[in-house]
Amino acid sequence: MLLGLDLGTGSLKALLLDFNGQVRGEASRPYPVAAPHPGWAESDPEDWWRAAAEATQAAVGPLASQVVAVGLSGQMHGVVLSDPAGQPLRPAILWADGRAVRELSALKALPESLQHRLANPLVVGMAAPSLLWLERNEPRPYAEARWALQPKDWLRLRLTGQAASEPSDASGTLLYDLLADTWAWEALERLGLRAELLPPLLPSGTVAGHLTRAAARWLGLPEGLPVAAGAADTAAALLGSGLAVGQVQLTVGSGAQIAVLLDTLQIDPTLRTHRYRATRPQQWYALAAMQNAGLALEWVRNMLHLSWEEAYREAQQAPAGCEGLCFLPYLTGERTPHLNPQARGVWAGLRLNHQRGHLMRAALEGVAYSLREGLEALGAVIPPQAPLRLSGGGSQEPFWQQMLSDVLGRPLVSTPTPSASARGAALLAGMAVGITLEVARSETPVAEPQSSVYEEGYQRYKQLYRQLSSWF
Repeated sequence: MLLGLDLGTGSLKALLLDFNGQVRGEASRPYPVAAPHPGWAESDPEDWWRAAAEATQAAVGPLASQVVAVGLSGQMHGVVLSDPAGQPLRPAILWADGRAVRELSALKALPESLQHRLANPLVVGMAAPSLLWLERNEPRPYAEARWALQPKDWLRLRLTGQAASEPSDASGTLLYDLLADTWAWEALERLGLRAELLPPLLPSGTVAGHLTRAAARWLGLPEGLPVAAGAADTAAALLGSGLAVGQVQLTVGSGAQIAVLLDTLQIDPTLRTHRYRATRPQQWYALAAMQNAGLALEWVRNMLHLSWEEAYREAQQAPAGCEGLCFLPYLTGERTPHLNPQARGVWAGLRLNHQRGHLMRAALEGVAYSLREGLEALGAVIPPQAPLRLSGGGSQEPFWQQMLSDVLGRPLVSTPTPSASARGAALLAGMAVGITLEVARSETPVAEPQSSVYEEGYQRYKQLYRQLSSWF
């Protein structure tokens, strides 16, 4: 049996696979995300630790003795400051955190050639600006820390007593040289950050340590189990879903990502979209990352006091285009393509005839338009007319799927890989101990573009952002 642990933003999932790739156990445990100040996003890593034990025990049950290896995946970009043993010195700063806006100026002052080697937009929420903020605003925990780790790397330290990272997570920190495939030592020096905070790098599918006696008792697993280096959640999901080079995946969750797997590194010259290392050597993926998908839709649904069944039903009763009503979903700022942490959510064009259904449909359309902007920003790395492999918990409603297909102008297909990140983590556990499982690559058609009815709304959406950007 292979155990995958996926440390998400709001919950940790444990997935148990047998050697035929069949799921033998699965469980998830939630934890809170705190916002002690506007624009902040933090979690207590001890909540992750408790969730790891509860989810593992629930997923594994009586099969604990048959587990041969553990793999990890986790949310990207965050920072956990810890002592040598993994005790956190303060709450973890997460990917959705927007406090480090001023610190971006130091990154923007780096030489253009060095920014090109970082190969990613300079945005808040990533480790580099968050560490700069900690150095300037919380100097004591910054000075006392032995490690500055990505979330899943912190979890592995607690499991094994050994600190490490791997390329897929490291490449999302703005402290990684994509061309040299290692930490960006020059950037660390120019930014004045402590280079010794960063752990050694290992390949994703290799053994990074073994379960300590204390961790084994905590999880209810045998002591000494190999623990793989693992991967960032998106990279693990691409592996777990069987994405092949040139295929495109659309994931709709709290945020949304459009990813295409590459066998050559093609850095975006505009640095509007992301380039990260994949789980396998000599593979990368291009990514458009939109922060407000399910997150914005859930907020709208709650504000309108609708169940999801009511939300979709009333939205369908409103006409496409919502009779001139437009919604910008940027409740937490936005990454692709605007790179604007100050962007805000807006309903514009309200009139007396608008009802709840108009407001809900405008929100769905606005999120779909934001995904189209992300797709267009990826440009030539997306093969012409390639279907989008749809995944994520926020993409199951047929009405919503058809709207996405119409707005994006692409066929949508589904793949039979729920819990793709956790599955990818389990597959990496297998690789680490020499067990390779086949990944199903079957696809089922979901929706075909049927209408261009949203084209006018999309142009109005883009114009609205342009007109309001200075106000933001």
